[in-house]
Amino acid sequence: MIPVNEFRQFASDRNPQFRVLKPWWDVFTEYLCIVMLMIGVFGCTLQLTQDRISCLPSHLAASSPDNIDCSHISEHHENERNRPSLRNSSRKIVGKKNDLDIHQYVFVNHYCYERAVHWYGKYFPYLVVIHTMIFMVASSFWFKFPGTSSKIELFVTILGKCFDSPWTTRALSEVSEERGEEKMVIWRKNTMVKTPTDGPILEEETVGLVRSASIRSTTEKKAMEAQQTASLLDKKEGEQAKALFEKVKKFRTHVEEADLLYLMYVLQTSLKVFKFVLITIYSAVLVSNIHIVVRCSVPEELTGYGVYCCNHVKAHLFSKLAYCYICFVGVYGILCIYTLYWLFHRPLKEYSFESVRLETGVNDIPDVKNDFAFLLHLIDQYDSLYSKRFAVFLSEVSESRLRQVNLNHEWTAKKLRQRLSRNASERLELHLFMLPGLPDTLFEISEMESLKLELLKDVTIPASISKLTSLQELCLIHCPVKMQLAALNNLRNHLRVLRLTFEGLEQVPMWMYTLNELEELYLTGALTHELSRSATLDTLRELKSLRVLTLRSRLSKIPASVADTGEKLQRLCIYNEGTKLQAFSSLKKLGNLTSLELVGCQLERIPSAVFSLANLQELDMKENKLSSVEEILSLQHCRRLVTLRLWHNALLYVPEHISKLRALETLDLSWNKIRSLPARLFYCTKLRHLDVSHNGLTTPAIAELFSCKRLKTLILGNNNLASLSSRISNLAQLVRLEIKGNRLESLPVEIGDCPLLKLSGIVVEQHILDVLPSDMRERMSDS
Repeated sequence: MIPVNEFRQFASDRNPQFRVLKPWWDVFTEYLCIVMLMIGVFGCTLQLTQDRISCLPSHLAASSPDNIDCSHISEHHENERNRPSLRNSSRKIVGKKNDLDIHQYVFVNHYCYERAVHWYGKYFPYLVVIHTMIFMVASSFWFKFPGTSSKIELFVTILGKCFDSPWTTRALSEVSEERGEEKMVIWRKNTMVKTPTDGPILEEETVGLVRSASIRSTTEKKAMEAQQTASLLDKKEGEQAKALFEKVKKFRTHVEEADLLYLMYVLQTSLKVFKFVLITIYSAVLVSNIHIVVRCSVPEELTGYGVYCCNHVKAHLFSKLAYCYICFVGVYGILCIYTLYWLFHRPLKEYSFESVRLETGVNDIPDVKNDFAFLLHLIDQYDSLYSKRFAVFLSEVSESRLRQVNLNHEWTAKKLRQRLSRNASERLELHLFMLPGLPDTLFEISEMESLKLELLKDVTIPASISKLTSLQELCLIHCPVKMQLAALNNLRNHLRVLRLTFEGLEQVPMWMYTLNELEELYLTGALTHELSRSATLDTLRELKSLRVLTLRSRLSKIPASVADTGEKLQRLCIYNEGTKLQAFSSLKKLGNLTSLELVGCQLERIPSAVFSLANLQELDMKENKLSSVEEILSLQHCRRLVTLRLWHNALLYVPEHISKLRALETLDLSWNKIRSLPARLFYCTKLRHLDVSHNGLTTPAIAELFSCKRLKTLILGNNNLASLSSRISNLAQLVRLEIKGNRLESLPVEIGDCPLLKLSGIVVEQHILDVLPSDMRERMSDS
């Protein structure tokens, strides 16, 4: 006999966690299988432990052996039971003597059991056991099939970890608290009433309710804060939750691409339905062959009798068990048919978390499809709480909250303060690079003046930025940032400098155009459409305090929105990265512009629009293609021009009418191809700083240079000077002289007559300084 406990593995899978993928009908069919198995085992037990058949010879065989029908025995027995006179009489019925010994009866019993009893009556219990085992195996087939078992096991493992994760409980509790606060706000709004004369007030009864609710909410809030402080996830738990998010993402990507699990479950259910139909048909047909009394023909030479009437001892019980078994199989089949109906009439390849979104308020939980959706539909049949808690790990909001917790653990306020340093503008700056978000501890550093964020993703600046009372500058390098309304309102009034580096114009945040107190704006990135190359920067009209605008891009023309700044803009810098800038009409509207930089714009001449800038004080045209600047005469209309930089061009000469720029104080002509300077350069009587390094100047070409008696800085390095004129003593205000990289062998002794020039202010080869007289070196030393 087969013990029942050996079939236990078929009744339930070896992994008890798989129960979450067994809907109610699978659980019900498992219990049905257990009952059917008990029927089979009970029948097998009776079959093996008790006599199976008892036979007696028929004395009628001598007269007509072929016409003997043993059914008259059972009929006679029924008739005897129904005759009261015979049943109550005291007459004694004596059977006939057969003269057979016990061994002959045993032989006949075994012989007739094998030959006369119908096979269904003999093997019915074993059939029940075999069929039930097949049903059990079929129910667990997809749990063991190589193509599905690994996916199911991984899914159940991840699901269990997500369900038991401390982060799941915390995320759901935070959502519940937020929803509770929203309901309180809505309730308070609904209790507001109005009077004809005054604004919205509260009735006396409502006031009492609100006050008591306020007291309760304050108490509850304190309790929740204490609870949150006590239940903060430690670093290890945070890392575990983070790993779970990654596993869920990978599993979702892998499982959503196929529907093998769904097809395997359909095949498994179809096989069970087919098995049900087959068993029901042949059992219903063959159950009538279980007879209580059967006729058995035995060779007469063995016992002396040719016909025996045999009583099948368990036939009556087996008949009842068979009908009971057929009923259970029928219920089993109905459940399987319902399962097929559920599989084909429900959209099981799509799963929406709409109810979870409505309940929790988390709207970014994505819908899933294919095998992932099918597994979640099965989970709902077991307990929808699983899918609700699992949705936490599909939500980007939940993931961002977890990332925030981990950030706060790693980046403490103390650690952030250690990263503070002074930037080029001498502001106290904090630079954060490639972090997954902004740590909340950042807003505890109130002394920070500049915040630099580089390569951060999905950053949202919260209202707590108002705590940074010293913040004036914000630098975002490839860092798209969203802004909460309260945070934007704060930055509108306090932010003075904004630096943005981006890849496309679509990454320029719209909130930038609302910073009405912004004074300096630095934009680096593509500001044009790739096809049209036309500028599409939105209007800057709302930036009412903007004074400095710097654009690092590849523009074909100056954006029209620059003109929207009107009379406010004072400094405009365009770094065009070698792209030719052709249209300058917007410059004419910038009447108060004092500084203009056109760098790398492939310009061959000074744009005529520059000459209309009456208030221009500084013009920088570095890295263009200027070979001549005859139009420099028109710069005399810029009467306030004090700085002119034409460096890194291809200038061959400087026109004489540069002398018209009487207000010029700084002139930079370095890195050109100039071989001589104009004789009338000394008419620029206010010239203080002159740089003509990295040209082809020779000694005679700079003869008139020493007439500019107010020069403080003279840079002549990397030219072809063989000597330095003794007239250098005329430069009484000279404090810095750079002449390194020429063909000089010595310096004139008259250089010592420059009263403000010290040895530290002379940049020249060391061996040239060494040949100076010792008394001169002592006189020109810094001491």
